[in-house]
Amino acid sequence: MQKNFDLAESMNSIKILPGEFYVTNTNEKIETVLGSCISVCVRDPVAGVGGMNHFMLPVDKQPTGVRTELADANRYGNYAMENMINAVLKMGAQRGRLEFKIFGGARIMSQLTNVGWYNIGFTFDYLFTEGFRIVSQDIGDIYPRKIMYYPLTGRVRVRRLNAMHSQTLVAEEAQYQKRVDSKPVEGDIELF
Repeated sequence: MQKNFDLAESMNSIKILPGEFYVTNTNEKIETVLGSCISVCVRDPVAGVGGMNHFMLPVDKQPTGVRTELADANRYGNYAMENMINAVLKMGAQRGRLEFKIFGGARIMSQLTNVGWYNIGFTFDYLFTEGFRIVSQDIGDIYPRKIMYYPLTGRVRVRRLNAMHSQTLVAEEAQYQKRVDSKPVEGDIELF
């Protein structure tokens, strides 16, 4: 995670990478770049708290009882969603007021497995099962995206990127997946 001050917008800008999430109750912008990964934005408009996650794979398929290191667990949608939702609830959000926006899941290289499609399916299934409200989405297709989210207002800016960015993202996603696949997931997490 990288935090900078954006002079043009007079606010902090937080850049998150795969396996990260960020929540806030201040006037900040959260941004990320997505290929086949998914970012889910959440906010409680009354409490003035919201956040964004960025995950690469839908679910952790480790055997039951295997411990999960939280820093690495967020690469999976099931952990990324639970951790982000728990964090906004701890900051005063109420479950019944949460609204969600979904981005990413592109198929940026045809020769790769369509993990984006699985990520999209997981996200909709998760949010539907939990009874959450989806207010907008920009998912699928073949374009990588840059997402800029303003949790206090709920505003999102999406920029679709060109093919040159696709090749860079494919290389980054492949490197990230190779790194996390070789590292076991350890630690404790409460899934509800």
